[in-house]
Amino acid sequence: MVEQVVRLTVGFKVSEAQMDAFKSIAAAMTEGSKAEPGTSGYEWFSSGDGNRFRLVETYVDAAAVEAHFTGSVVQQLVPKLAAVCSVDTFEFYGNPGPKVAEMAAGFGAVIYQFWIGINR
Repeated sequence: MVEQVVRLTVGFKVSEAQMDAFKSIAAAMTEGSKAEPGTSGYEWFSSGDGNRFRLVETYVDAAAVEAHFTGSVVQQLVPKLAAVCSVDTFEFYGNPGPKVAEMAAGFGAVIYQFWIGINR
């Protein structure tokens, strides 16, 4: 069986009072993720009003997702991010592996298993 990439999206709401802190932490998370060999995408998007953000992450396989979730970006920076915003969506696309699935369940994540498609 061919390993499938794993994607995830996280949606955030940020108040104006916390915006500078949020953007600083998000930038640090992005820099930290650049060093992770299995991270192939780590992209932030902003809503038109600038108060909602979506993080779209792509990993080469479940092992790369686990390395990210047990690494410094998640372990050190996500708690700081959580202190300055609220998460309104958290979804996985593909199998993140049992350890990450268990970790993410505590945050209310929804996991969508791969069904059919192409990935080039």
